[in-house]
Amino acid sequence: MNWNKKEVSPQSVKELSSRYGLDLLTSSILARRGITDPAQLLYFLEDDPRYLRNPFLFAQMEDAVDRILLAADEGEKVLVFGDRDTDGVTSTVLMVEALREAGIEAAWRVPLAKEPYGLSVAAVEEFAAAGGTLIITVDCGISNHDEIERASALGIDVIVADHHRLQAGDPPAALAVIDPKLPDSGYPFRDLAGCGVVYKLASALKLARTGIYKQQIALLNVRPVNEAYTVEAVRLSNLAPTGRISETIVPGMVDLGRTRLVPFLQGRQIFVWDGALQRRLLEKALGKGAEVLFYDLAPDAGEYIPQTKGQSLLRLKELSRIGRYSSETLEEIDVLENLFVSFALKKADWFGEDDLLALQLVALGTIADIMPLLDENRILVRRGLAALNAKPRPGLSELFQKNNLLGKRLGAGDIAWQVTPTINAAGRMGAADKAVSLLCAPTRPEREAFADEVIQMNVERRRLGGETWDIIYPLARASLPARGDKLALVGSADVHRGITGLLASKMTGVLKVPAIVVSFQEDDTAVGSIRSVRGFPVSSFLEACADLFIDYGGHDAAAGFSLSMKDWPEFEARTVAYCEALELEDGEESIDIDAELPHDYLKPDIAAVSERFEPFGEANDPLVFLARNVPIADAQLVGKKEQNHLKLTLDFGKHKWPALFWDGAQRLQRDFAFDYDSKRGDRIDLVFKVTINRFNGMEQPQLEVFDARKTT
Repeated sequence: MNWNKKEVSPQSVKELSSRYGLDLLTSSILARRGITDPAQLLYFLEDDPRYLRNPFLFAQMEDAVDRILLAADEGEKVLVFGDRDTDGVTSTVLMVEALREAGIEAAWRVPLAKEPYGLSVAAVEEFAAAGGTLIITVDCGISNHDEIERASALGIDVIVADHHRLQAGDPPAALAVIDPKLPDSGYPFRDLAGCGVVYKLASALKLARTGIYKQQIALLNVRPVNEAYTVEAVRLSNLAPTGRISETIVPGMVDLGRTRLVPFLQGRQIFVWDGALQRRLLEKALGKGAEVLFYDLAPDAGEYIPQTKGQSLLRLKELSRIGRYSSETLEEIDVLENLFVSFALKKADWFGEDDLLALQLVALGTIADIMPLLDENRILVRRGLAALNAKPRPGLSELFQKNNLLGKRLGAGDIAWQVTPTINAAGRMGAADKAVSLLCAPTRPEREAFADEVIQMNVERRRLGGETWDIIYPLARASLPARGDKLALVGSADVHRGITGLLASKMTGVLKVPAIVVSFQEDDTAVGSIRSVRGFPVSSFLEACADLFIDYGGHDAAAGFSLSMKDWPEFEARTVAYCEALELEDGEESIDIDAELPHDYLKPDIAAVSERFEPFGEANDPLVFLARNVPIADAQLVGKKEQNHLKLTLDFGKHKWPALFWDGAQRLQRDFAFDYDSKRGDRIDLVFKVTINRFNGMEQPQLEVFDARKTT
């Protein structure tokens, strides 16, 4: 294994430490990871939901909200159509609950048995026959052009809330398309999960139930500058900025009517901070004849945000946390904007109990769909996990209880390994409706019954996966030579369509090459999954075969597709041709080191440094530390069936640490040694992460070793 430690500028580390009040170790890790831009740092250092972006930044969000409000007013029949995986299941539940809050008891549907991914013509026609008039697709829909056209012909409007990439051409002709991956979506963060997009739509509906919805608001601030006055104003719609101006006025040189202020402010409710001061400054700038009607925000804001009482904007600017994360100089008008939005959200009790219930689902779906844990995904997942650990929502509570997870602190990795596979299993086994029902059934006995069903399906999925692996593994190895050992491809009628992704993932781990696993169906179609490793370009590969596919989609690291069996030979041939020109990254394993730690840094509170960077997952790996010349104080071989693992005690001077080296048993006495008679061992250099061992209600920090070498 190659150990890579990037050099960083000591000056940049000191600047980060000084500006953000961080210790030097944390600052050096941020610098080494390239997290130095203020906008990036905000989501690593803060978890206040106020920093989540406004849902109305989506260009078509208001259209979607207005149509849903109309459906509520008219008592229309609404259908939520989701997907079968965890992201689709959580998206479906979130949307149904949001509609219920808006006064709509919506029906819902997810693909069952061998039904294809995405909205189907059959579902549209059945809904039309039942008198339905509005369909909301969640975690799907961006590729359903024909189905949405059919809905339109039958008098049904469709709102698409998706996060998948548009394959080609224009978006479907839906009433509104909310997808952050569309170039003109208006939303600055493209990597929301499907449930994240639905959470934004639910948040927009929540705002629509407040008096602030569609109110045309302007914020105004006047400040003296030398012998003149600068008048700044920001326009807001649905709490999102829509315009900004700044005028510098010399007293006696211009009247109010000749400035840009009048048309900019006209027809809007104007808010200021410290009305008496603003009125005096306006009179000095424009004369006593200039009258501007405004509302003083400060008294009301002080009731909801006590720390602002009696404070000027200038003083609040100095205290502002968000100002640290701006690459531009924070002005008083920026402070006023932030105060107004914070006040409006607090007054509306925006982040209450219902929000915590919703965020639990957002965390599950985001982790399950392997979304990058960067930007606002970090706040969504962090807050969702905190809520889940404090009080799991109905459905999850029953599932956790049956899986012995209640009372345990679950991180993103625990969710990925112990929770989402069970929810995914329902969809993989053709019964995703059971997972939806688990999360929204009204009574505990019903939820317990559904929990039993999805747990049993997960058991069956594991059994099926194990049996199928024995069949396809030899076929996968045999497929490698024709593709230059760059890609494994297996297609078989023995593969259940619900486990192609699981098998492809396992294959990449075992063979260390990208893998495609395909299930041959009885209707003469083939349904497959592809998983990437070593930099294999999934999107580029899919585009090279797009003319063969009935449908395809996914992410940069994982995707799915379907094609007719008559095109299977051509697909096989194209994989061979594609691999001829393909260069994969070096297969030798390497690891990036975040920091080298002196021995005296290895004390229990080092765990807090790692916790600051959680949640770990896609695009945010656990912190990796390096320590050198560490004595082995004890070594034991451990394992449930076979003693394949190595448990070490490492001596860092003041503190001795337990350390686990998974599959490291064979390294003992070969790469480094421990003498059981003298109780003395070699000194080693090691790379590791810091974790918390939780057992029987006790917590103990420990090290998990990635690699170790005898110190030379």
